[in-house]
This record gives sequence, C-alpha cells and structure tokens, in this order.
Amino acid sequence: MEKINIREARYDEPAAQALVTLAMAELSKRYGGSGDDTPVDPADFTSPTGAFLVASDESGRLLGCAGWRTHGKDAELKRMFTIEAARGRGVARQVLAAIEDSARRRGYERVILETGDKQPEAIALYEKCGYERIEDFGYYQGEEGVLSYAKRL
Repeated sequence: MEKINIREARYDEPAAQALVTLAMAELSKRYGGSGDDTPVDPADFTSPTGAFLVASDESGRLLGCAGWRTHGKDAELKRMFTIEAARGRGVARQVLAAIEDSARRRGYERVILETGDKQPEAIALYEKCGYERIEDFGYYQGEEGVLSYAKRL
C-alpha cells in the first residue's frame, strides 16, 4: 500500500470540496442527475458527531476523501471517493480504516452506509473490509439499486 497522509478537514474547505465535486460528477455519470441528492450540512461532519477526512500523497496531491456523521446511534459513512489515478493502490482502504478509527474514538460502535449497484468497486471494498448487508435506510431507502451495509467496530 502507498504511503498517504490522511487529515481531518472541514467539509466546506477547498480541498474537501474539490474532492466532493469530483465524487458527485462520477456518481452523476453512473446514475444520472446531480450525483447524490442526500441532504448534507457541513456541520454534520464536525466533532464530536462527525468528521471529514482528506487523503493526499507526499507531494500534497489530493487522492481521496470520506466523512462520517451521526445517524441515530451509528456513524454513517458519506462521500467516500478516490480519484481515478489513485484507484487500486490501497487509498480507499486506508481512508475507510481512518473513518472507522475516528468513529470508534468518538464512541460509535457501528458504521453504516448506503451505496448503489452501479458501484461494484465500492461494494467489493466494503465486503472485503467486513461490511454486511443491512435493511436499507436513509435518503434512498426503497429506491431501486440501493444497497445498505454496516460494520461493527
């Protein structure tokens, strides 16, 4: 795995927003529309009830991001993304592990997430990392192609 730097960031800071914009563009290509219409408030990703992480390489080039926010008793993973040029190098796995550590340190016992059936790479990552299917929840609950997962921390 490549050595990367992962830091906590404000959701509304330029580096985070640059990655979120790329993530929404990719989701739009796969699903149509604007990407992910789930309502998100930057305050959702602030401590102690959330966090947003940005990954970069040693030169400072942005590689990926993810955040978590409180959803009931759980930490909900949102905006997980790796730039195309960095895929297959372990970046997403490291970011996901950092998200889990962040949520665990703040007392959460489970991470939950929604994804879609047009993201086979994401589904494979989650399943390899111990996530299991759960009943659908959240903004896209009941929509065709939605897949919800959870992992006990």
